[in-house]
Amino acid sequence: MINTLKRKLECGQAVVGPFLTLNCPDLVELMGLTGFDFLIIDTEHGPMEAESIQNLIRAAELRGITPIVRVSDTRDVTILKTLDVGAHGIQVPQVNSREAAESVVRSAKYFPAGTRGAAMPRASHYGLLPLDDYLASANRETMVIVHCENRAGLSCIEEIASTPEVDVVFVGPYDLSQSLGFPGKVGTPQVAGAVDRALKAAQGAGKPAGIFVTSTDEARMRLDQGFRYIAYSMDSLLFAGACSQAVKALKAHLGCKVE
Repeated sequence: MINTLKRKLECGQAVVGPFLTLNCPDLVELMGLTGFDFLIIDTEHGPMEAESIQNLIRAAELRGITPIVRVSDTRDVTILKTLDVGAHGIQVPQVNSREAAESVVRSAKYFPAGTRGAAMPRASHYGLLPLDDYLASANRETMVIVHCENRAGLSCIEEIASTPEVDVVFVGPYDLSQSLGFPGKVGTPQVAGAVDRALKAAQGAGKPAGIFVTSTDEARMRLDQGFRYIAYSMDSLLFAGACSQAVKALKAHLGCKVE
């Protein structure tokens, strides 16, 4: 496996990709065909499990878009199953200490970097790859992305960001606003200051910083700030927005009132 997303980030490029919350391989293909760099299959807030995300990962690989999976928790078995079905990286919520970040890395990597259990899963071409080659490739190419999304994680974000084998520090502005006491108000000075601290921590550790955005204007602002891993909206919002625009335009042409 060659992780093209990891290569792009290592070259200093900015990358953009949406969250996927719907169990629909066709949407995954469309995301790849339209040019997104990656997608984040969401098993934290979405309904999917390892068996269903396997087909979403297949669709991503078919269309040349890197499949990252946001796991539901930090347990080693959760990370193991996610990577065994072929995820090119994991995005992990609620990583609130350096010890938690180190534990996530150990769960995601094989010896000597970690303690991930070795088997013959889809990720190893069902055992058809030479074992030494597969283990080395998995350790080299698998991405580990950790979330900064509450007070606890923010208080030690510099230590988390400097953890070896952590590839990206991802800021969850809405969860962060909730934790800081300003739920949903991501533009407040307190939340903006927290986001800036996380960005500087990632940059200080030589790591790309990521963040969730809901519009192209917001994406451009975050890119100008220095973020390079842009999670742009989500499948349901993108589809609903396209439908809404079409309905409004057609109803206006017909002289109908849009409720």
